[in-house]
Amino acid sequence: MITGKQIRLRAIEREDIPRCVRWINDPEVIKYTTTFTPFSVAMEEKWFERQLEDPLRAGQVLAIETQVGEEWIHIGNVDFHNIEAIHNSAEFGIMIGDKDFWNIGLGRETTLLMLKHGFENLNLNRIYLYAVAENIRAIKAYTAAGFVKEGVLRKALYKNGKYNDVVLMSVLHSEWKGFEN
Repeated sequence: MITGKQIRLRAIEREDIPRCVRWINDPEVIKYTTTFTPFSVAMEEKWFERQLEDPLRAGQVLAIETQVGEEWIHIGNVDFHNIEAIHNSAEFGIMIGDKDFWNIGLGRETTLLMLKHGFENLNLNRIYLYAVAENIRAIKAYTAAGFVKEGVLRKALYKNGKYNDVVLMSVLHSEWKGFEN
């Protein structure tokens, strides 16, 4: 378990599947993702089974939890994927699926914890992400966590009836050293 001030990250469990299905079928939650089609519980169960088969070094989805009273609540998921062992790089992804926990800093804390995990435990040198250019809230959060804009992939994503620019951002281990909490 990876623990922060307001959140903790743990392995995703089979019991999390119904929540995940609810989130990935919510148009507001997936507005800026590459998800296009409704997901069934059966589809998510197959995805979960593949997660169990993949080696951890290839990437792992973690559940984001925050404490409400005495109980820890699963509010979203975070992961590294496309891990390149030779280059020591990985792509970062995060989804706060429970909208009751949007805009209160939990995404930033999660991002900072994952950067620490990636650089200190996984020996990554570069962590990168793609964000839809009009997702200003996410880009501000990533910038606040230390990510730097590398460029724009023009009209690279077709979503919501239009082509969208996609921003490529990254943070290097050497940059993060002075940025961590």
